[in-house]
Amino acid sequence: MPKMKTNRGAAKRFTRTASGRFKHRQSHRSHILTKKSAKRIRHLRSVKLIDKCDEKLLAQLLPYS
Repeated sequence: MPKMKTNRGAAKRFTRTASGRFKHRQSHRSHILTKKSAKRIRHLRSVKLIDKCDEKLLAQLLPYS
């Protein structure tokens, strides 16, 4: 049986935590920041966990992470 391939797009966006869940950066943080309030930008700085319902799909995209 050949090795499974990691989805490279997903590998750049998601990382696995020590407990086995996935975390990701929030969107809307890369450009057009002048019209966004400081509070909004500050809250977008944090890393979020993936919902439980999407973890099975991500586990298939990232089999070796």
